[in-house]
Amino acid sequence: MKHYDFFIAGRWRNKDKIAEITALVRSAGKSVYCFVENQWEGEEVEFDFGKNPEDFMADFENLDQSHPLARKVFEFDMKAQKNSDNFLLVLPAGIAGHVEAGAAYGMGKKCYAFGKLEKTETLYCIFEEIFIDEQALKTWLSKN
Repeated sequence: MKHYDFFIAGRWRNKDKIAEITALVRSAGKSVYCFVENQWEGEEVEFDFGKNPEDFMADFENLDQSHPLARKVFEFDMKAQKNSDNFLLVLPAGIAGHVEAGAAYGMGKKCYAFGKLEKTETLYCIFEEIFIDEQALKTWLSKN
């Protein structure tokens, strides 16, 4: 697996914003791994970027935790996270994105977030910066 400057995480239901932020980071010349770009074939459910996020999540969330597709996605994403220098969480994010943020922090990755905070969370102190809009992220990327 290749090496990435950024691992971008978030909520599948927020995939359009995640794709937008992924493109912004790439436009700054950074390499990116982003889960929404993966299309996985499965027997009961498939990752399909064109599918309505609510319909997809209704199917995916009903899979058994030990389902081979869930395991395959987990292993692939964790390998990509290990091979990335930085972690960027696009808010709002779900449980999985927050778990990934904790894993990235535990791996010693530099962690960042993009979006408006819904409320103060002490554990958000793992983020070196929280970018409130595209311009703030773009300006930071141009300096780093």
